[in-house]
Amino acid sequence: MLKQMCKRWLLSLSMMFVLLMTMTATPAVAELPGILKSGQIRIAVPENFPPFGSLGEEGEYVGYDVEIARMIADDLGVELELVPVTSKQRIPFLETNRVDLVVSVMGANPERAKSIWFSSAYAPFYSGAFAKPDVELDSVKGFSGKKVGVTGGTLEDLAISANAPVDAEIIRFGDNAATISAYVSGQTDVIVTGNMAALEISKNNPDFNLETKFIIANSPCYIGVKSGNLDLLQWVNVFILHKKLNGKLNELSLKWLEQPLPELPTL
Repeated sequence: MLKQMCKRWLLSLSMMFVLLMTMTATPAVAELPGILKSGQIRIAVPENFPPFGSLGEEGEYVGYDVEIARMIADDLGVELELVPVTSKQRIPFLETNRVDLVVSVMGANPERAKSIWFSSAYAPFYSGAFAKPDVELDSVKGFSGKKVGVTGGTLEDLAISANAPVDAEIIRFGDNAATISAYVSGQTDVIVTGNMAALEISKNNPDFNLETKFIIANSPCYIGVKSGNLDLLQWVNVFILHKKLNGKLNELSLKWLEQPLPELPTL
């Protein structure tokens, strides 16, 4: 009897020890008071998505999102730890408390909102049809008789394929680089892509005078906050509003995106 009691006691003690170790190994949830007390904030930024975030010539990360992250840390009065992430890492890093915020070209949708909270939008991002000034085009119907380049399997591909005229030649490429290369080399008349890809074409080929013919989908960028961190979310929204009103977001948009800041949705 005594042996059985000892075994049960030892088993309970072992389980408590394992539970304690698990709790100790789990990073603390990033709430605003904790960030202020620790004096540090960890913010996820794009690892390689210029002009929002990428490694600069001097070995430091630069871009629109990187500057937003620095502004956040400055306004909080804490030190900044930049955490470069890929697209697939953004939400998992936030859910597992490896970062406190995600500022990484992230769009909001109902599926993602099941996992994390989103701030108001802080930067424009959209996909559309782009072409030179002499190409007449204002909708998918205008693809008639034209060669249209798009990256296969993307949301843009799905959006135009359903409504494209039968005489439109939709040419699908394996990745964005191939789609861009085909347009630049004259293989297509129109390129359907994101505005940042269009900006890259314009920078490298200023004589193209590339124009946005029409927008397929608006997908502004939002800051990701861990679900439940209401105080941090409210602070971030006030931060975004403040930077809109004082013109700082417009300055960043002109600097990195080469366009004035458009009207952005609020949540």
